Amino acid sequence: MEFTTKRGRRVVVTGCGAVSALGNDWPTALKSLKAKKNFVRYMHDWDEKYPLMNTRLAVPVDFEIDREKYPRKSIRGMGRVAQMALVATDNALADSGMLGNEEITQGRTGIAYGSSIGSVDSLMEMYSMLVTNDTSKVGSTTYIKAMPQTCACNLEVYYHLTGRIITTNTACTSGSISIGYAYETIRAGLQDMMIAGGAEEFCTMDTATFDTLFSTSTKNDTPELTPSAYDVHRDGLVLGEGAGTLILEDYEHAVKRGAKIYAEIVGFGTTTDGTHITSPNRPTIARALQLALDDAGLDGSEIGYINTHGTGTTAGDVTETGATYDVFKRAVPCSTVKNYIGHTLGACGAIESWLTIEMMREGWFMPNLNLKEIDPACAPLDYIMGDGRKINTDYVMNNNFAFGGINTSLIFKRV
Repeated sequence: MEFTTKRGRRVVVTGCGAVSALGNDWPTALKSLKAKKNFVRYMHDWDEKYPLMNTRLAVPVDFEIDREKYPRKSIRGMGRVAQMALVATDNALADSGMLGNEEITQGRTGIAYGSSIGSVDSLMEMYSMLVTNDTSKVGSTTYIKAMPQTCACNLEVYYHLTGRIITTNTACTSGSISIGYAYETIRAGLQDMMIAGGAEEFCTMDTATFDTLFSTSTKNDTPELTPSAYDVHRDGLVLGEGAGTLILEDYEHAVKRGAKIYAEIVGFGTTTDGTHITSPNRPTIARALQLALDDAGLDGSEIGYINTHGTGTTAGDVTETGATYDVFKRAVPCSTVKNYIGHTLGACGAIESWLTIEMMREGWFMPNLNLKEIDPACAPLDYIMGDGRKINTDYVMNNNFAFGGINTSLIFKRV
């Protein structure tokens, strides 16, 4: 049996976990997707708190960590974002059969994990001392909760990992670039297993950032109709929160221990724009997709579905679809998760990769919710609509792009 390729070792996904508005497991998420309803809420308290902000929409997750399962002593350095990452990772490790296995502590298991920032409450506690000259709110764990690498470091300590650590705080590609870097690490033989993913806790500060750029949806009276990526009447994004974790493993290692294999990662491409900090760049996005195809040794005709970034912004949708068409030169089937649960920033690449893998295994792919009239400025892709679509394919792609001009593309193969 051949366990390596000309490029190195084969890398497979053996566990999945999530904290998501869609649900934390695939049966629940599938039911949510097939219900064809989003989870966007009108945030009534913003009317009084933030009257100058244009949007009133968000997708918070009903999340509260189980204090019996996770005693305070074990999570005292974790804010909400790290706690969501912990629950997603615990579920993923349990799913892989490696939860509690001492092997992951022995140096051949590493972690690649990221978020846009740390927990905002702790950041506020630190910053407040500069305004009030009062340090009473700054405690021994304040910085640990607030630091950008809080998810990766807290998980590494919680599970007693002693392998490599990669912290990916690259905004909206934090989750996907973690998966890509973890894949490359195992492929090169540097680790046998990697915990990979991303998380983000909801913060109004993030919404305000996009609001000042006029990128948020203001369909405040009809939250069920937005976001509506690729629709001619779309008006922007809605922010959400969550976490996603994949357990990546050397194929031979997985086979030897009898692990369940969800998919094989066969391609990863990443580029930077080098042009603008917030405006997407069509040629470099296209190059990231092509690099993933080249890495996988595939022709574009072999990709049966693309989970697009699909933010619902004018520039984002037009640029992304144009770059995709530049590479594929055909109407490839595609849809976006963000029309259901909003933009989960650092978590989106991991959550969307998980869902892409599961839809490939299911043989059913979600429709573009709220897409009624395709914007003619978007490239002529095959935007899945209606009740979704049954597609029998061996290869799927997940694409994500971030502020800073960071582009990622991942290709998964059915096993």
